[in-house]
Amino acid sequence: MRTLSDIAEEYEFLEGDERYRLLIELGRDLEPMPDALKTDATLVRGCSAQVWVYPTSDNDRLHFLADSNAAITKGIVALIISAVQDRPARDVAKMDIAAELEPFDLRNQLSSNRTQGVPNMIALVKEHAARIAAG
Repeated sequence: MRTLSDIAEEYEFLEGDERYRLLIELGRDLEPMPDALKTDATLVRGCSAQVWVYPTSDNDRLHFLADSNAAITKGIVALIISAVQDRPARDVAKMDIAAELEPFDLRNQLSSNRTQGVPNMIALVKEHAARIAAG
């Protein structure tokens, strides 16, 4: 998975539809999430599209599997995950993920329907990180 800073660097030079294509590409590059994990328990609430996130950890490092039934939403999910994937839980628990996403200006680039679930997804990631960090 590409780092958030690498993605931001590319995103900065793109405009309009090219940015949408990049988000779609990021979504396609997500590690596949088995259908068996796409349950009500892994569904992120508050998203206009269906989004599933399955958190795992290896020692104290976070790892997420995720998917969405909407291509651009899946790309947004990939952005969030790229900010935290395989990082120590204690670092992610302290991290301001929303600030990490600011270079993408998602609120102004995308419709509110596409971004309405972003805070819920960030909250889910932070909650899982805090739980793992606490032991």
